[in-house]
Amino acid sequence: MTMTSAEADKILTANFAPWVLELGLSVEELGDARAVLRLPWSQRLAREGGALSGQALMAAADTTTVIAVSVARGAFVPMTTVQQSTTFQRAVTDSDVLIEAVLTKLGRRMAFADISMTAERTGELAAHASTVYALLG
Repeated sequence: MTMTSAEADKILTANFAPWVLELGLSVEELGDARAVLRLPWSQRLAREGGALSGQALMAAADTTTVIAVSVARGAFVPMTTVQQSTTFQRAVTDSDVLIEAVLTKLGRRMAFADISMTAERTGELAAHASTVYALLG
């Protein structure tokens, strides 16, 4: 059975800290081993000069990976980030960001993902991340 966007949104609200929920992430698209979330532009998330903060992008990448793993497993399971590496390629100003996490390997105890963060307004890649998760349940 495929997970719906509404079910994935419930995973967000039930399993993430209030400050992560304040990012305003929403589920855009789900696939067998992938998830796309939207990080809406907010001046509150910008740093000096008006660019979206790297911390917001990293938290969004981390969160999107959890949703992708949940979709692939068919439900949320407890998991924890083991490693995240992020490269920032260009500043994002005045644009929502689409975060796509694609699982490259899903095992019984570990999951690996590549994450692309694209400025919606320009279609340009703003950042790329890779994550490794330990699956606890």
